[in-house]
Amino acid sequence: YAYTLKVDEKSDVYSFGVVLLELITGRRPLGDFGDGVDIVQWAKMATNCTKEQVMDIIDARLGQMPQEEAMHMFFIAMLCLQEHSVERPTMREVVQMLSEFPTKRTTH
Repeated sequence: YAYTLKVDEKSDVYSFGVVLLELITGRRPLGDFGDGVDIVQWAKMATNCTKEQVMDIIDARLGQMPQEEAMHMFFIAMLCLQEHSVERPTMREVVQMLSEFPTKRTTH
């Protein structure tokens, strides 16, 4: 985006998606994936863009992160990383999705 000078709110959403992938995978956005491949391309290839495959790329340091939570985060990241900016959610929508994070409720 910096090269095309098409920076707007949806650019921020894309960047947030990259940060989510960094957190999920424990990897840097560039450098580890082969010639010309970035974290976004790598994650899409490694998971076939399906949230069910996220456990294949999750950072081992996250230990026993529940699969449902990992899939939810990956799903949000993939929405943020849509190729066409009009298909990406707004940050307000991203915050809403994050607040709907699937949690296990305990009763006392």
